Amino acid sequence: MPQQRVFALPRQQSLLLPAVINPFVQDTNISKATVIKCVLLGIFLVPLRVILMSLVLTLTWPVAFIITFKQPLKGAVEPMTGWRRFMCERVMTALGMAYYFAMGFRVVVKGKQVSSIEAPILAVAPHSAFFDAIACLVSGLPSTVSRVENLATPVFGRIIRCFQPVLVSRTDPDSRKNTILAIESRAKSEGRWPQVLIFPEGTCTNRSCLITFKQGAFIPGVPVQPVLLRYPNKMDTVTWTWQGRTAIRVLLLTLCQLYTTVEVEFMPPYVPKEDEKKCPSLFASRVRDTMAKALGVPVTDHTYEDCRLMISAGELTLPMETGLVEFTKISRKLNLKWDCLKKELESFAAMASSCKGGNITIEEFARILKLPVNPALAELFALFDRDGDGTIDFREYVIGVNILCRPANTEDVLKMAFQLFDIDDDGKISLSEFNALLRSALGVPDMDMTKLFNEINADGSGFITFNEFQMFASSHPEYAKLFTTYLELQRYQAIQEAMPGDLELAGQIRRGEAPEDSISDKKDD
Repeated sequence: MPQQRVFALPRQQSLLLPAVINPFVQDTNISKATVIKCVLLGIFLVPLRVILMSLVLTLTWPVAFIITFKQPLKGAVEPMTGWRRFMCERVMTALGMAYYFAMGFRVVVKGKQVSSIEAPILAVAPHSAFFDAIACLVSGLPSTVSRVENLATPVFGRIIRCFQPVLVSRTDPDSRKNTILAIESRAKSEGRWPQVLIFPEGTCTNRSCLITFKQGAFIPGVPVQPVLLRYPNKMDTVTWTWQGRTAIRVLLLTLCQLYTTVEVEFMPPYVPKEDEKKCPSLFASRVRDTMAKALGVPVTDHTYEDCRLMISAGELTLPMETGLVEFTKISRKLNLKWDCLKKELESFAAMASSCKGGNITIEEFARILKLPVNPALAELFALFDRDGDGTIDFREYVIGVNILCRPANTEDVLKMAFQLFDIDDDGKISLSEFNALLRSALGVPDMDMTKLFNEINADGSGFITFNEFQMFASSHPEYAKLFTTYLELQRYQAIQEAMPGDLELAGQIRRGEAPEDSISDKKDD
């Protein structure tokens, strides 16, 4: 009985999917009885609360106008002092709390907020709703990070100016750098500026976990005071994520409740160690771990970029969860930018558009590659199928293409594969040479490879040149790995015929421990 080639398939634990699959969806179902209750309460509560909210805003806007009158937004901006700062900390905070009271919120504050000298930055999480602005009021109106566009919002734009926010512009290419410099300047002002409040997650989640913290709050390397937000209510009406209830529905559901409880807890300041000061990502990760432990939730490496990919997946008629790949982790390990990952998603969508659930089975994989299901193809499929569920999802596709296939596109490797096909060594591959090799490698003597041959033979000359072979492998990375897998098969068969005893020993080694020259995806963590 011929020896079967066994490939070790070590999997990096750090590249496995987390237990929390989608932190950006709100799919809580509301019973009919609850809907009826909300409607009955809403008939009385919503009009009353809208009137009260309008009255509070009517009082708040002129106060905000007085505070910010002739106050510059850009340039040599100085922290508010004297009566302006007093009105912000006392009057505006009181009006803001009145506004939340009008909406039916019951605010519970735990712990003690420290001064801006002890902890210049407040890191608030989890961020799950527009109601989270309550943390700013409880903290005495610290500075925040806000988009420039928000200042143009009627009424609320003037109120936001009272925060003296650090402004972010989508159109300014230097905006990110300037934002970090402004945060660092305020954080190191030794108390001249009020604390800077930041939601380090950068986007809303369903509070089932803490996603990756952005590094902006941690680059200055100063003590950070973690602030936890909880909404311990029987029914969740406040969560506003990328997939789920609209903002209007969230607001109406909340206004229809007798009251909504929100807890704001100030944890002890986190003072960074020397290694954390030098590595903001490490600092951010450890603060996140501390907050997650206090909340009793897991952490994941999802980010705002996953939301963008999730939306793109929906636009490509794939399940939205397809785009959730833990962008930060994947991009760091595979050296991919978001635009590159978006292109990979489009390529995957082109293949998976006809696949049920957006995942590719081995039969569909074979059909895409225009090849029969056979042991060689099964080996390649197994290298992609990281979790062994019999399908390839987008995350597995990205990892497989970039760890397995891109390295197979090196010119030296492709030259070796080309020479293997070019039996008569005339610098080109004929249809008969192409068929002979693939039939032998796949073990299918009557297989017709004309269709695949014609795809590679772009100019229709009847022969495949090295340039055509290289271009096809580059634009179809799955084939690049397939060709080099055939090369490995040929080598294996040659060695098997020469040294069968050594191969038995090699098979035993593979069953025990993966050898160093295994072709499986053993990319170093």
